Amino acid sequence: MNQILVVEDEESICGILKYQLERSNYQVAIAVDGEQAIAMMKQSPYDLVLLDLMLPYKDGFEVCREVRQFSMVPIIMLTARDTEVDKVLGLELGADDYVTKPFSARELLARIKANLRRQSVATEDTDTTKKEKLQFGELMIDIKLMQVLRNNVEILVTHREFELLLYLAKHPGVVFSREQLLQDVWGYDYLGDERTVDVTVRRLREKIERDPGNPDYILTRRGAGYYFRRD
Repeated sequence: MNQILVVEDEESICGILKYQLERSNYQVAIAVDGEQAIAMMKQSPYDLVLLDLMLPYKDGFEVCREVRQFSMVPIIMLTARDTEVDKVLGLELGADDYVTKPFSARELLARIKANLRRQSVATEDTDTTKKEKLQFGELMIDIKLMQVLRNNVEILVTHREFELLLYLAKHPGVVFSREQLLQDVWGYDYLGDERTVDVTVRRLREKIERDPGNPDYILTRRGAGYYFRRD
């Protein structure tokens, strides 16, 4: 049974989320401020975190930033703020998804389910995914362990970053539009905008490329989308 940490300081919202999640057979823990959330995540492993943006002591942005220093757990930000700047900042700090209040239980549960499907990309029935490891020069993708290494040194990536990298690497030379990547990698009818893909690609490039401004692996086809270099 998947364990979800809900980080929310409003008691009424906590109660609603706990009820809906437990009804859908998830185990639920609650943190009511940013400091408590970080402490709980250091002590116990969770499968996913629902993280409110406006929190006492440390806001959701700071919590996300600190958590990404020690954990790649999927994070869905919950907030009443719907500005482009907030969405991009959340993604830049390592959030996997962003849901704006008010949201329906169906929408939230769909996003949770999509973000929990850690193994789906790695188990597609293709010749490429039958391999346990993909090697591209100094870059190696370990599918079974869901790890990315460069020169045998592990690079910490979020589960969304890993899925995007693996998807592109499995189809070298194929250009994918942002819309198609949202559909195929994010795995559901994403309600945000296509900037999500740009932000995730930029984060990946900063981690795996020697020169993110002149990438060797994830390339851009202007006006079309992104593709993994075919060698």
